[in-house]
Amino acid sequence: MIEFRDIIYSIDGRRILSDVSFVVGEGETRVILGPSGSGKSTILRLLLGLVRPDSGAILVGGEDLTRVNEERMRQVRQMIGMVFQQGALFDSMTVAENVGFSLLEHEHTDEDEVERRVRETLRQVGLAEDLVDRMPDELSGGMQRRVAIARALAARDPRILLYDEPTTGLDPQAAQRITDLILHLRDAYGKTSLMVTHDIADAYKVGNCMTLLHEGRVVFDGDPGDLDRAESPVVNEFLAPFRSAVALAAQRISTGVPASRAPRPPSAPFSPGGTP
Repeated sequence: MIEFRDIIYSIDGRRILSDVSFVVGEGETRVILGPSGSGKSTILRLLLGLVRPDSGAILVGGEDLTRVNEERMRQVRQMIGMVFQQGALFDSMTVAENVGFSLLEHEHTDEDEVERRVRETLRQVGLAEDLVDRMPDELSGGMQRRVAIARALAARDPRILLYDEPTTGLDPQAAQRITDLILHLRDAYGKTSLMVTHDIADAYKVGNCMTLLHEGRVVFDGDPGDLDRAESPVVNEFLAPFRSAVALAAQRISTGVPASRAPRPPSAPFSPGGTP
């Protein structure tokens, strides 16, 4: 479905990505991991055609996006739903207006059809339809993030979903709901997903496969189990804080620390209707 092939990208002569290659199969979720400044979000911008690589190929459905014109790129973007970091909702618009924004941009779109689609996508992400007239600042952080996912789904029922740090700033319960939802959309609707994150626990939960970037280069590409067993010093350095946190939590549990202070357990399958 998606393939990056030997991508090189620079800004003002400074190399951002060097020979980046990976594949996302149809219906899979690939997680792009890496420290700040490693080039993670640049991958999403390249896939959306917002910037062009210096060299290499970016294929979606076998078509090389580096060779298409802007008109064709606009058509390709209709296959893609983007969930921006922090949700990026319009503060002055209601939930319904945010979710239906792309549909309302088309002047010939039937208003009844927009309303139907808005309510349908709110149900998909587990939100009640009576939230349509609420403003974003009346919602919790987790609910705002689900509205952002609903907006990505509403316009064109995209085959591909891109997530840029989808749980950043959320409390553990709300973050769990978002990762449950990402899994639900993949498993129930067959969405192909690319998620950028620095949260290793979220990555292990949702990723079928992982790519770890370091200074713009791929230092690991494979499944989650292989990442944990990787012997690369760079991989081990990146995973060290996560492993230490897990070990400390396990020690606390073994010495009788209340479970509320233990790491998040694996969550149940997504079920609509929660509020975090």
